[in-house]
Amino acid sequence: SVRNCPFCDVSQEKGFGIVYQDSDYVTFLDYAPAAQHHLLVIPRRHIGASSSVISENASLVSDMKRIGTAQLDKLDIPTDNRLMGFHIPPFNSVDHLHLHVFGLPWNSFMQRDKYPVKEGSGNHDKGWSWFVEIDQAIRILEKGSQVTVTPC
Repeated sequence: SVRNCPFCDVSQEKGFGIVYQDSDYVTFLDYAPAAQHHLLVIPRRHIGASSSVISENASLVSDMKRIGTAQLDKLDIPTDNRLMGFHIPPFNSVDHLHLHVFGLPWNSFMQRDKYPVKEGSGNHDKGWSWFVEIDQAIRILEKGSQVTVTPC
């Protein structure tokens, strides 16, 4: 764990609403939900949010997607009402890699606007945005590219 990281050593005793955990990952309720269902999936070991943008973490990101999908399945969220993704540094609030997992609808238009998904064009999987949808992130990382705010 890293000193002063709010996501290191997550536990029920520290006020986290944990809904899933295993030896490598923890999933908990977001303390300020943006949607009807808003979960965060984090790796137990500290990985800085900026590390999420490197290709070596493609399999870790895929594991996080699998866990997020399983949680949305348990909640019976229809596929069309699902969104998962990451804020791209420096537009993240906590420097510990965390996947936002949403079961929509959004709680407000303002909340929705914090998580803009922009489709890419040409050779880009993603357009200009401070948020990357999970499948966009996986495609970008599997190509050996970096996830950035700019088109990638």
